[in-house]
This record gives sequence, structure tokens and C-alpha cells, in this order.
Amino acid sequence: MKRIWKRIAVAVSAVVAVVGAFVGSGAAGGTPIQDAAGGALSASSTAIAPDGPAFSIWSVVYVGLIAYAIRQLFRTSDDDRHAKLAVPAILSLLLNAAWILSVQFGFLWASEPIIVALLAVLVWTFTILRRTKPSGVVEAIVTDGTFGLYLGWVCVATAAGFRGFDLGQDVWGVLVAAVAGLVGLLLAVWGRGRLAPMLSLAWGLAWVAVARLDGPLVSTPTAVAAVVAAAAVVVVTVAVRARAGWSGARGLAARTA
Repeated sequence: MKRIWKRIAVAVSAVVAVVGAFVGSGAAGGTPIQDAAGGALSASSTAIAPDGPAFSIWSVVYVGLIAYAIRQLFRTSDDDRHAKLAVPAILSLLLNAAWILSVQFGFLWASEPIIVALLAVLVWTFTILRRTKPSGVVEAIVTDGTFGLYLGWVCVATAAGFRGFDLGQDVWGVLVAAVAGLVGLLLAVWGRGRLAPMLSLAWGLAWVAVARLDGPLVSTPTAVAAVVAAAAVVVVTVAVRARAGWSGARGLAARTA
């Protein structure tokens, strides 16, 4: 019975997150999230802010979260994997809505600690996914894929919110792009080459580069650093994944020889 309530809570939290996204997108007549609070999240807000089209990845993430919520609600077995995921999933969905609404209502002072908390919760979620195995391909795509994309993108969104500490735009932009790239490399190694975090993180960094090559905050050093960081994350993730696959194949061959 307890796990049933967890499933329901996840589904309700997903609805809350989707409603928050609906409001945040401007579809309800408000201001799109990247233009809210005086453009605090726009491409011209900070040295590491991505260009507008980067935010379209939220649509993919939300579709995945809805699919995850529905699938876990109607699953036929009470496996420990989903039971462990329930609490961090609920927290991530509620924090997501809280972050969007805090920006929409101009509470930027609250949005920054909220997105840091969201990032921490997603790292928690990623830890659970890393330690447990999906039941099949659908599970891997809907659950692991969705939360992987979610984590990678929130890494970029968190980095984009920092405005520097009296450092020049070029210095700060290069520094944050390098840190974001380093986080991507750590996720690649720690996650054994999982593709979803790499895709969203590289996507965000690529759009950071686009934003720094045009507009009010042009910074060629930041653009180059973002491209290098994105490329490094892709290459290392693919290499780690290939190595893991090769090691697994060798192990299987050894056991069956």
C-alpha cells in the first residue's frame, strides 16, 4: 500500500511540474521563462547563458517525465528500483515547478538555491539509476534516458545562473564552461558512458557557444571553450561506453570459453 501511494505521489508531482512548465512557457499568457524577470535567463543575461533554442530540450524532458510517471503508476510489479526512485523523483518534479514559478514571479534570490537543490536531487537520482539495472529497453529509455537528459541540462542551467565574482566576461565564461565540461567528464566516467547526460550537456554547451558568437555578450574565448568542453564530453563518453562494452564482451567470452 505504501508503494502505491508513492506511485500516486509521483504522478501528482508530474502534473504539478507540467502545469508549472505550461505557465513558464508563456502558453498561459505569461512571459516565456527565458524572458521572465527582466530577461534574467536570456542569452544576454550571463557570460555562460545558452541561446534561446537551447530551452526547447525542456519539451523532450517533460515528455519523458510524463511517460515515466505513467509507466511507474501502472507497472505490475513493486520493484525496489522504482521504490528507491520515488522520493528523489517527486522532489525533482516539485523543485522544477518551484524554480519556474520563482523566476516567473521575479524571486531570483530564491531561484538560485532551488536549482542547486534540484541538481543535488538529480545527482541522487542518477546514483540510484547507476546502481540498479533497468528491466529492459523501454525502461532504459523512459527512466534512465529521461533523468539523464534532465541531469545534463540542469548542470548547464545551474552554471548559466552564476554571474561571476568581479571577473571579466571572457575569464568567467571560459572558467564556467571548463567546469561544466569537467562535470560532464565526471558523469561520463561515473555513469560508465551513459549517453543521455552527455547529449543534453553537450547540447547546452553548444548553444552557449552560439550565444557568445552573436548578440550583446559576444565572447570568442567563451564560445571556443564551450565547443571544446562539449566535444570533450562527447568523446570521453563514447570512449568510456565503448570500453565498457568491450570489457563486457571479453568477460562474457571468458565465461563461455
